Amino acid sequence: MSRGLHVSMLTEGTYPHVQGGVSTWCDQLVRGMPDVGFHVVSLTGSGHEPVTWELPDNVHRHTTVPLWGGEARAPRRTPRSLLGRESRRFLAAYERFLLAVLDPEAGCDFGHELYVLAALSRQGRLPPALRSEAALRTLTRVWTMRHLATARAAPTLDDALTAGDLLEHLLRPLATRIPAGNVAHAVSSGLATLPALAAKHFDGAPFLLTEHGIYLRERYLGRRPAGQRWPVRALLLGFYRELNSLGYREADLITPCNQYNRRWEERGGAPAARIRTVYNGVDPQLFPYAGPEPDVPTLTWAGRIDPIKDLETLVRAYALARARLPKLRLRLFGGVPEGGEAYRTTLEKLAAELGVTDGITFEGRVSDVARAYGAGHIVMLSSISEGFPFSILEAMSCGRTTVSTDVGGVREAVGDTGIVVPPREPGTMARAVLALMADDARRTALGRLARQRVVDLFTLRRSVEGFRRIYHELDGAPDVSGLLSVPPTADGPSTGPSAGPSAGWATETRAPWWGDLSQHGAA
Repeated sequence: MSRGLHVSMLTEGTYPHVQGGVSTWCDQLVRGMPDVGFHVVSLTGSGHEPVTWELPDNVHRHTTVPLWGGEARAPRRTPRSLLGRESRRFLAAYERFLLAVLDPEAGCDFGHELYVLAALSRQGRLPPALRSEAALRTLTRVWTMRHLATARAAPTLDDALTAGDLLEHLLRPLATRIPAGNVAHAVSSGLATLPALAAKHFDGAPFLLTEHGIYLRERYLGRRPAGQRWPVRALLLGFYRELNSLGYREADLITPCNQYNRRWEERGGAPAARIRTVYNGVDPQLFPYAGPEPDVPTLTWAGRIDPIKDLETLVRAYALARARLPKLRLRLFGGVPEGGEAYRTTLEKLAAELGVTDGITFEGRVSDVARAYGAGHIVMLSSISEGFPFSILEAMSCGRTTVSTDVGGVREAVGDTGIVVPPREPGTMARAVLALMADDARRTALGRLARQRVVDLFTLRRSVEGFRRIYHELDGAPDVSGLLSVPPTADGPSTGPSAGPSAGWATETRAPWWGDLSQHGAA
C-alpha cells in the first residue's frame, strides 16, 4: 500500500450497519478504490448492531463507538480521578464550554474548551469527570444564570442529570484515535466530526467533511417534538450548533453532494474556497432501463421506513389520488430500522383511517432494487430532508419519471425529467401523480430523459474519481492510479446567498428557531 492512500471513514448511524442512502454511498466509495486502505469508524447506539454490509478486503479495520451502550469503554489502564489543579482546570473549561453552548454572546471559545475535554477523553478520564457531582453543580449554576433563557424555564435537578448524562454520551467519540498518516473523512457533520477534529488538533491529520443532508437542520427537525424538557433540548441544540460551526471552520475541505447543501454551508460560516461539490452517482449498468410498465396503475417508493421520509404525506397523497383513480396501487419497498416499528404501525393505522389499506403493500427489503423501481409507473419521494437521494438517481437510471419533494438536491437531480412538489403537501403531490398517470406519452418521454440525465451527469465513476483526487490532494501524495480519465467534478458558482462567519447561517436561523423553542419551553 503506497503512502497517501489511507483513509479513516467516520460514520454515524449508517455504514456498515444500515442499508441504503449514505451507507450505499460509503460502500460505493470503498469498493471503487480497492487501492486505498480504509479504517471505518462507525458511531452506533449499543455497539451490538450487526454489520449488514460485506466489508471488502481494503477495509483493514472496523471500529465501533457505542454512544449509548452502558459505560464508556474503559482504557487499558484505569485512569486516576481528577484531583486538585486538574479538577479545577476541567471545571473551568466545562463552565466555558457550557457558556459557549448556551450563550454564544459570552465570548467563550467552544473549540478551545472542546479540545481540553478531548485531551481528558483520550486519557479515559472525561466520562467520570462529566458524571461527577462537581460537574453537575457547574451545569446547574451555568444554565440558571439570570440572563439565560434556560433560567426562565426553571430547569430541575432531573433536567440537569439528564442533560449531563446526554453530554457524556455524545462526547464519547472524542476518545477515538485516528491512525497516523490517515485522512480523517467524516461523512456527516455533527458527532462524526469529533474524532476528526481531535485528530487534526492533536496529530495534524487532514480533515475532510462530506454532508449528504444538513446535519444541524435535521437535529432541529428531530429535537423539536422530543420528550426532554426545553432546557435539555436547548442545551443539546446549542451543542450541535457550535459543533457544526466548528466542523465547518476546521475542515480542510468540505464536499457537499449538491449545490443546495453548499449554500447552507456557506451561510453557516464554511469558507467558500474550501467547499467543493461532488455529486453522488449511480452505475447505469446496475440500474438499466426497466422496460414496460405494469398493467395495474402503480406508484412505488424505495427507502427506509423512517419519519424523515414523511411517508404519512405519501399515504395521504395516495388516498387522494386513489379517490380519482380507484385501481391505483402503492408499493413501499424498504426495511424498518431497529426502533422504527412504531412508525410503521402509525402508517398502517393512517392507511386504515383513510380506507386505503387494501391498496398499499409493505414489501420489505429487496435485493434487486432496480426491480422495485420497475414495478410501478411513477417513483415517489416524500421526504422532508434529503441530500442527493440515491433512490431518485436510481429510478431515473431505470427510465422511470418521479414525483418528489423539493428538499436538498432533489431539484438539481431531477431537472426537467419529473415533477417536484413542496414537502408536506399531499394535495399537490396527488395532483402531480394524476397528471402523469393521465398522460402516457409524457410519462414515457420523461422516463427516457431521466435515464439520459443520469448517464450524462451522475455516474458512479465520476463521483468516485472525484474523491480519489481529493484524498491524494489532502494527503499531499501524488496520484499514480492512472485511472483519471474522468474530468474533475465541475463546481460552478453558488447560486444562493452567501455570508461570512459574522453573518452566518447559524446566527441567522438561531433567532426564529430559538424563539420558537423559548415560547414552547416557557409555557
